[in-house]
Amino acid sequence: MDDGASLYDRHGAAWWSGSTRWLRQLSKLVPARLAHFDPIVGNWRGLAVLDLGCGGGFMAEALARRGAAVTGVDPSEPALEAARRHAAEGALSITYRRGVGEAIPVETRSMDVVVCVDVLEHVDDLGRVLDEALRVLKPGGLFLFDTVNHTWLAKLVMVWLAETILRILPPGSHDPGRFVRPTALRAALAARGFAVPPFVGFGPRGLDARGDFTFGRLPTTAVLYLGQARAPT
Repeated sequence: MDDGASLYDRHGAAWWSGSTRWLRQLSKLVPARLAHFDPIVGNWRGLAVLDLGCGGGFMAEALARRGAAVTGVDPSEPALEAARRHAAEGALSITYRRGVGEAIPVETRSMDVVVCVDVLEHVDDLGRVLDEALRVLKPGGLFLFDTVNHTWLAKLVMVWLAETILRILPPGSHDPGRFVRPTALRAALAARGFAVPPFVGFGPRGLDARGDFTFGRLPTTAVLYLGQARAPT
């Protein structure tokens, strides 16, 4: 993965403190993402779920509280340390392992669902990550994701506006060259045998009392988009 891992290394200790704006934004993305994913899955209870690129555990904990058996994988050891510590404080049983999407450290055909959010636009080898997601999924398993579109508008919003002007994200958080066109991602998933329903637009919808963005569905995929893909049976 790119320097997103080093960013997580630098901020791992502050993951759950609420003092860092961009980390608060990450936490506020979770309920918006799950508002889309929950109806797709139906019932998380008892499912083996991989949170790929889990960071300090925002999504992993939300899934564990829904009853899933969660494994979180991330390249940043400081973020994983924060995730383990916070899960222990909340008496949550979550397995955290250090690793990358191109070589996921879990067993073949062991997962019912792979959740991969804020990841695909950072990886070194997108095709290899998709191969690995397919490998670890059980037949018919679900790959749930979001990512950043490869458009001028996405570059304007995610880099110039979010990183440079508003400083919501740390400078250097994104490399626009790694943004992923929906057509390319759909083709790559279909080539691996995944069934791929239409993607949906996603992004900021307003501001809360702290001046942080709130998130939800949008009528366009031009900046961010959510998707699902079902592994072949």
